[in-house]
Amino acid sequence: MNGLKTLIVAGSFAFASSQVSALAITPSNDGSALVDAIVGSGISVISSSINYVGADGQAGFFDDGLASTIGIEEGVLLTTGLAENALGPNNAPALSEELGTPGDSDLDTLAPSFTLDANILEFEFTTEGGNLTFDYVFASEDYQESVGSIFADVFALFLDGVNIATIGGEPVSVNSVNCGRTDLGIPPSNCDAFNDNNTSPFEDIEYDGFTDVFTASVLGLAAGTHSIKLAIADSGDQTFDSGVFIRQNSLSVSAAPPSEVPEPGTLGLMAAALAGLGLRRRSR
Repeated sequence: MNGLKTLIVAGSFAFASSQVSALAITPSNDGSALVDAIVGSGISVISSSINYVGADGQAGFFDDGLASTIGIEEGVLLTTGLAENALGPNNAPALSEELGTPGDSDLDTLAPSFTLDANILEFEFTTEGGNLTFDYVFASEDYQESVGSIFADVFALFLDGVNIATIGGEPVSVNSVNCGRTDLGIPPSNCDAFNDNNTSPFEDIEYDGFTDVFTASVLGLAAGTHSIKLAIADSGDQTFDSGVFIRQNSLSVSAAPPSEVPEPGTLGLMAAALAGLGLRRRSR
């Protein structure tokens, strides 16, 4: 009897532990709070410039991401649906929240089609200059159904109007990070940086797939005032939601000033060149 009691207690403890370690999400549309959670050292935010665009519950904060194997413990979640819909396990392979909200003209230039249900966080900041870095994970319900199509959702981090969230020179999206579709003859694209969540055992997030932890980097950012725009949106339709998990306090600029300041026109080329170097694999 004592042995049975011990087994029951141990089982209860294990269940409680699994519940405690599960991904937790707190919805929030407070732009200032979201920015505070993203920004790290070397950046002074101009509070009057903060602008949040999104429906109620579309963004929020997340905790216990490491237990969910997304590679980031805590931070901010921006989505094309509802933030709480990211909670796992993946038991709804086509989860969608059609918000009926507009897309974004900047994302329209990067996505394979027009965009809808955009979630945007933008602001200006001052810095003494240095190297800017930013950590994130892109995830989507569009995997693998929309790979190679116009419905592949996209995420961007615009620094002074230039997207630095790239891989191999392409925007981070369902079409640029995937393992292809053999049924349609679509070859893989950066498959080694993709994590499939379509088969059991499912990871503790709802999305059908997600990237490794990526680091966007810009070396030699000039001292002065700069603009940041984080944006994610559905492409082509409002179905199959996507999200971007942003590491807490990861948007930072190193204290060391640059030895040479690049011209504004070279920023996009530098970001593309650094995309491969800035990509960091998730610990498995």
